[in-house]
Amino acid sequence: MATLVFSAVGTAIGGPLGGALGALIGNQLDRAIVGSPKQEGPRLKELAVTTSSYGTVIARHYGRMRAPGTVIWATDLKETEEKNGGQKGSPSVTTYAYSMSFAVAVCSRPIQAIGRIWADGNLLRGAAGDLKVAGQFRLYNGHGDQLPDPLIVSDRGAACPAFRGLAYCVFEDLQLGEFGNRLPSLTFEIIADDGTISLTQMVTGVVRGVSTSMPLPGLIGYSDEGGPIGATLSTLDQLYPMTCDGSGGLLILAPSEQAQGPSARLPEPAIDAEEDSFGRLSGKLVRRLNEEREVPDGLRYYDVERDYQAGMQRAEGQARPGRTQTMDFPGALSSVTARQLCNSVVQRAAWLGDQLLWRIAEYDPAIVPGRLVSAPGHPGTWRIESWEWRTAGIELELRRVPPGPARVSPADAGTFLPPKDAVATPTILIAYERPWDGTGSPDERQVHAALSSSSDGWRGAAVYAVEGTTLTYLQPSGSRRSVVGALATPLSPSPAVLFDRHASMQVKLASDTLVLGSTTMQGLADGRNRALVGDEVVQFAAATSLGAGLWQLDGLMRGRGGTEFAAQRGHSAGEVFVLLDERPILLNATETALATTQDIAAIGLADDTPVISRIANSNLSRKPLAPVHAKRVRQSDGSWQLTWTRRARGSWTWPEIGDVPMIEQEERYVVGVGSTDAPTTSWQTTEPSIVLQAGDVAMLSADAKLWIRQVGSFGTSDPVFIQAID
Repeated sequence: MATLVFSAVGTAIGGPLGGALGALIGNQLDRAIVGSPKQEGPRLKELAVTTSSYGTVIARHYGRMRAPGTVIWATDLKETEEKNGGQKGSPSVTTYAYSMSFAVAVCSRPIQAIGRIWADGNLLRGAAGDLKVAGQFRLYNGHGDQLPDPLIVSDRGAACPAFRGLAYCVFEDLQLGEFGNRLPSLTFEIIADDGTISLTQMVTGVVRGVSTSMPLPGLIGYSDEGGPIGATLSTLDQLYPMTCDGSGGLLILAPSEQAQGPSARLPEPAIDAEEDSFGRLSGKLVRRLNEEREVPDGLRYYDVERDYQAGMQRAEGQARPGRTQTMDFPGALSSVTARQLCNSVVQRAAWLGDQLLWRIAEYDPAIVPGRLVSAPGHPGTWRIESWEWRTAGIELELRRVPPGPARVSPADAGTFLPPKDAVATPTILIAYERPWDGTGSPDERQVHAALSSSSDGWRGAAVYAVEGTTLTYLQPSGSRRSVVGALATPLSPSPAVLFDRHASMQVKLASDTLVLGSTTMQGLADGRNRALVGDEVVQFAAATSLGAGLWQLDGLMRGRGGTEFAAQRGHSAGEVFVLLDERPILLNATETALATTQDIAAIGLADDTPVISRIANSNLSRKPLAPVHAKRVRQSDGSWQLTWTRRARGSWTWPEIGDVPMIEQEERYVVGVGSTDAPTTSWQTTEPSIVLQAGDVAMLSADAKLWIRQVGSFGTSDPVFIQAID
């Protein structure tokens, strides 16, 4: 009944569009009252995936929505290979990386921007506009004057379209390693409009002869996947009820509940004595709808608090009679708005159960379908849903209108674990050598690289050796950030002989999110909490955060690994600090470029140009350790007996063995007097002792200082001065 009447009236006052609107509103009533078949049109669905099928509908999006796209152009996979090793008996390893360039259409109307992009459910592009993998991203907003993309032009030539009126994205050389070397399933956060959405945006340019200023409060986004405009309006009418007025030159759409009270009062009902008329002697009839009808109870929607994934809200109150129905609404809402709208729908459905049939004898321009009126003897406000002209008068069908807005109550979007959106930041690179720790070959230069960044969004970098203007690839760094920084205050000289529980230093780390930990004396003995400060290896027992990346390190053991001479010099503020744990990487020693280079480079996702670091402490890994326990004994014949104890590289601890291993190709020392770099007199020996004859001793001045240096295969140790024991 309602469908037929509304369709007829709509066609009479608004033409074909008016007829469609009348039919859709009548369908809404039929469904709410007697449970007619569900409408066909835009439906809520789980997030779809990117497609490339011909004929796929490219939706019009409004506000802010998350939606898949349609691939409209793509290249073949591009393969890149990198070789590592293959020298000095090391096996050669070749790794392959794949990338692809492609374009994805996202909206069939102009948009303002693209926010986040998800690939296989994880963030490919963050809220800050940063790609999480290597590649380039370009957006074409869909305006009528946009130009073709140059990359697509290079592939398609003069036949390349500009896709005007279509918003699309271009990905250039997107790395696919994290997606199984395949094109991932993409969804896009589409920012089509600023501010709130109105019905005007949806009908302007789509249909003619329609005027509306109807707002859609709380609606953050909406996707129109095409089809009749009546289907879209019918879907919106579920949550935002509207009326149509075609009495003028335009069809006017307006909120059905915008009036605060009745705009007219019905006259007394007119009598009709015909047998088939309702209320023959009273002119009116009151009905209560069937309690077995479908009753709206829940609302499924796209929840913005769940990254636009499907959400569910149910109306408040007691269980309602009848068969409950869950509404699907393909729009983006907050959980609070969704629950309020659901409450409104349930409230309207309850009041629409009261039907009033009323007959009037004369036509009144203020009493037409869609108007709110009051009826004598019947409290409340009523809406004229339909009218029908008969010989005895005009028969009106009215429904009761809720007395006020639905209750606003708290709502919960439910448990949701969003993907991490950490912004990639530039690479921090510190390349250095440190004393050899006994692992690997003692004859090869051991260069370490500590790579880090100011945020945990850093995903790692590729490391290269710099040879003039050429970068030779060495290896990847991995994504773990090294703990690096600099001395915040000077570190005073130390004899580096004992653990000093009162000694301390302050360091400023490169990021507030990097942390240091404390350890016990046993932990120090096991080699924990080693750090490189300049060219000295220091261990610390206690670490205390002072805030903003500043740390106080107490209880120091200085000059570890044979760096006691660096401890005796001390350090100034600003010298580099690197925690020597498992995070700094040992670079590939089999690469020829590493043997001669003095610079290391790194390129990460956020690095526009290579980050270059000079290798600090060059050759320190192959530098012999200075002898210890050097002493002089005067003999009866006037000669001097000089003795000392040899140390070997890699001996970070004192093993319980008779002698340390011989690391150098041969055992050799130089004993000198005067400057350690240019001695006035010197002697060579291959034993950890030497006798200076009386004649040589006689030529030495009284204040002459003797020193000893070990001569290794790749350098000479620091000098140790001889203590006289007479």
